Amino acid sequence: MNEKDFLDFLSNKNFPKPLLVNQPANGGLDQHSHDFEVWALVVDGSIQLEIDGKLSTYKSGEVFHLQFKQEHRETYGPTGVSYLASRKSH
Repeated sequence: MNEKDFLDFLSNKNFPKPLLVNQPANGGLDQHSHDFEVWALVVDGSIQLEIDGKLSTYKSGEVFHLQFKQEHRETYGPTGVSYLASRKSH
């Protein structure tokens, strides 16, 4: 998905304009959750998410979604990751 299509997608879901998030190479976060729902478009690098024991990797042009307070782990690729994240509190 490109950035324009992602912005249209967010608008249709009534999500706010996204912010650019940059995470370091080979970094990560242990099990946690957020007080918001998030849709994100990877613009550079990669991120691996573990949700309910299932690992999924997202690369440039791919979108990931986390539900409100969804438990997950994050691991960032060898060049880190940059993604546009739109967050909506519930």
